[in-house]
Amino acid sequence: MNFVPMDELLQPAWRGKYAVPAFCAWNAEVAEVILRAATELQAPVILMSGPGEFPLNPPDTLARICQAVAQKYPGPAALHLDHGDTLELVQQCLDAGYTSVMLDYSTRPFAENAAALKTVVAKAHPKGVTVEGEIGSVGRVDSVSVEGGKASTLTQPAEAARYAEETGVDALAVSIGNAHGIYTRLPVFDFERLEAIRQAVRVPLVLHGGSGTQPEYVRKAISMGMAKVNIASELCKAFRDGYAQEHANGKNGWLPTSLGAIKPAIAQVVRRWITLCGAQGKAANGV
Repeated sequence: MNFVPMDELLQPAWRGKYAVPAFCAWNAEVAEVILRAATELQAPVILMSGPGEFPLNPPDTLARICQAVAQKYPGPAALHLDHGDTLELVQQCLDAGYTSVMLDYSTRPFAENAAALKTVVAKAHPKGVTVEGEIGSVGRVDSVSVEGGKASTLTQPAEAARYAEETGVDALAVSIGNAHGIYTRLPVFDFERLEAIRQAVRVPLVLHGGSGTQPEYVRKAISMGMAKVNIASELCKAFRDGYAQEHANGKNGWLPTSLGAIKPAIAQVVRRWITLCGAQGKAANGV
C-alpha cells in the first residue's frame, strides 16, 4: 500500500459522519501496530508525526520507515505532518513523501497564520498533498505533551470561515475546550460553538487532544463535523506504563523483549479509537 492524500480519507468520513483516527507513529514498531490493527478492523487510518517525534527519527528517515512498513498492509492510510512549526519543516516533509502536512501558526496573529498557510497550500496542492491548519489555539494540560501552546484560545466561527476561505486549507483544527495531553480533569466542550463553526466552515474539522476525552463527547463532535481525531498521549502512556510494568516484573534483561511486550497495550488503544470513531469496516466500503 502507498499512502494516499489525507483528504481522500477525510471527505468520505465527513460526509458519512464518522472520523478517521490519526495516531502518533514514532518508529517502525508503533507504525506496524497501528497499520495491523487498522487492517484487522478494515479501517482507514492516519500515521502522524511532528517536531516531538523527529528527534528520534527525522522526517526523511521516518517517512522511509513508515512507507516500508505500509507495503505489508492494504490500507488505506495517510502519512501526516502534525503541528509543523516552520515552513522549512513542511518542505522537508513534502520532499520526504508525506501525503498531508500541517503548519501550526495558531498562536500567531491571524494575518501571519493565514499567509503562512496560503503559502503551504500553494506548495502542497500541486503535489496532491492535503493541508491542515488551525485557527484558535489548542493548548496542553500536562507537562509531558509537546504539542500546542501553554494555553488554549477558543475558535471564533467567523474567523474560522475567513481563514478557510483565504487559505484554501483542506482540514481545519479548532479549539472548543479540547487540549493536548492526559486530562487532569474531564474537558468541557462548547458544542454550541462547534455547531456555529460547522455552519460557517465547509471543510472537515479536526479534533486535537483526543486522548482521555469522554466517549460521548467524541461521538457528538464527530456527528457535528469532526472528521479526524488525533490520538498521541494515550499511546505514549500505554508505552510508558507497559515498560514500567516490565521492569516492575523483573523482565528487564533484554530490551527488544521488553519493548515487544508493550505492543499489545498500544494495539488495544488503537482498536478502541478506531471503534469509537466509527471507522471500523469503512475501508471495506471503498474508502
